Amino acid sequence: MNRKNIDLDNLRHSCAHLLAAAVMELWPDTKRTIGPAIENGFYYDFDFGDIKVSEKDFPKIETRMLQLLPDWKEFTRIEVSPEQAKNDYGDNPYKLELIDEFSSKDQKLTFYKSGNYSDLCRGGHVENPGNQLKYFKLLSIAGAYWRGNEKNKMLTRIYGTCFPTKKELENYLKAVEMAEKSDHRKLGKELDLFSISSLTGQGLILWHPKLALIRNIVEQFWKDIHYQQGYQLVNTPHIASMDMFVLSRHLSKYIDYMFPVMLHQFIEGESSADYSVDEVLKPMNCPNHIQIFQARPRSYRELPIRMGELGTVYRYERAGVLHGMTRVRGFTQDDSHIFCTPDQVIEEVRQVLSIMKYFYAVFGFSDYQAYISTRPEKYLGDKKSWDFAEQSLQKAAVAEDLDYKIDKGAGVFYGPKIDMKVKDSLGREWQLGTVQFDFNQPSRAETTSEEIEEFWKLKTFKQKFKSKNNLAKYLKKLGRGFDVTYVDTNGQAKTCVMIHRVVLGSMERFFGILIEHFGGAFPLWLAPVQVVLIPISDRHHQTALKIAEKLKSEKIRVESDNRKESMQAKIRDHTLQKIPYMGIIGDKETGSQWLSLTVRDRNGKNHGFMSADNFLDILKKTIEKKA
Repeated sequence: MNRKNIDLDNLRHSCAHLLAAAVMELWPDTKRTIGPAIENGFYYDFDFGDIKVSEKDFPKIETRMLQLLPDWKEFTRIEVSPEQAKNDYGDNPYKLELIDEFSSKDQKLTFYKSGNYSDLCRGGHVENPGNQLKYFKLLSIAGAYWRGNEKNKMLTRIYGTCFPTKKELENYLKAVEMAEKSDHRKLGKELDLFSISSLTGQGLILWHPKLALIRNIVEQFWKDIHYQQGYQLVNTPHIASMDMFVLSRHLSKYIDYMFPVMLHQFIEGESSADYSVDEVLKPMNCPNHIQIFQARPRSYRELPIRMGELGTVYRYERAGVLHGMTRVRGFTQDDSHIFCTPDQVIEEVRQVLSIMKYFYAVFGFSDYQAYISTRPEKYLGDKKSWDFAEQSLQKAAVAEDLDYKIDKGAGVFYGPKIDMKVKDSLGREWQLGTVQFDFNQPSRAETTSEEIEEFWKLKTFKQKFKSKNNLAKYLKKLGRGFDVTYVDTNGQAKTCVMIHRVVLGSMERFFGILIEHFGGAFPLWLAPVQVVLIPISDRHHQTALKIAEKLKSEKIRVESDNRKESMQAKIRDHTLQKIPYMGIIGDKETGSQWLSLTVRDRNGKNHGFMSADNFLDILKKTIEKKA
């Protein structure tokens, strides 16, 4: 078998069909829905009715999948009419909904059949399933709302993966096992780092003292570097007028991911006729940064202006996609915006890329890939501006000796971008930094009839304005964009180039990644407790306290363990808590003419007997290097 000729998406989508075939034989009354290929595998959603299927059933399902394979010689494409398709799924409301949807769009309805199993499908399969689908594994089970809508029924989603060879499957399963051991949700509980309370709200992180301390260290490091690089740091409120996000068009484009607008019936001293008394939790920081820029006229002499904020924003993620710290509803972005002239663009992008590379190196991400996303089919701005921005991104990447790939047509509607994806210690790829041009917010434009129609479809605006005519008046008055300008050398107003950028992404997601990257064993400069002192008996406590005071005076985060436990039990406990260093203090250490201790690290290495001064010198040098 030629490994290079196998399309992984086709392979995994084919295996999703195989899973569904086995499930339907084992539980014939089950209602099937969809089974796409996803990153690293596939899933299939089922409605099992009153039957409870769990991971304990996986061996039975996998056995049946293997039994079916010899009869799966190929995938046969069968084109059918809507009536024929509905006849095959007469009692399945999910498939009937899809059939009606596809039929209304004049799409051809096709079934793909292998062995005795056929399914409504657009295609994308392997040629010889009997030989090519041998190396699969079912991984997990979860609940998932039909079509991701919480108003719909909760289905059972079975996840699996499939690879062309046994070796690739085994390697992947080993990586999954390692990832499970390093899962930030598991480590967060074991190491007392963070929690999520249903009383606080799902998707909202409670930072416990240890992780809050590390966050403060990272944020101060971030601030120090950005001040050095000429950034002006600001703070903006958590809520803002609805008008601002109508102007920016965030409200119409992202309303499904925003918390509901707070429609006020009456606020003393404010007139509802102005349509400016309603607020919304901000989903992004950029419009507020524009307000600061526009607080007074700007000259070309002031540019570039680099404005940054560790700003907390709120986005409504569906319950089914929330995941620990990496997918949340409230998060703090290391958000910055650059206002500059066209001839400053390349140098500004270069500086951002340089900052990104430095940060990733400090946190131990040595393997990363840049992706330049270009103009999509639907976009704002003119082609000339897009070409200029895309070329600028490529020139900056080349100047920074940054390897990049072109992600054709993957730019968002308001501008091209560079995404930085880093690999962690387990070889998994994560997106962190982004450099994004914006052709939407800086410019000023009138509202179009298409935009009026787009807003009128939204329940919030029907509730507020009552009629399309009232909505049209409001939108016409408000317009689109902020008219972000500076005065050039000839005294003329020119539109700024606006660049969005993040380096770490969000603090919540970054720390979720960081916990897994280090497996909870943070490097010394980040460790919430850097040293724990272990006196062997009561008579050694005073020496431990003196050493603790000495280390604390030099800003070392140290604790002394005075519990009535054995030395071995204390060492085991602090090793499990992944404390970088443990200092043992017994008769030998207490009897020394200097303050002394015997040092061992969390990996079990014994660094031997040394003075507190020598140990302090080692600690300070390691912390300074951020090793």
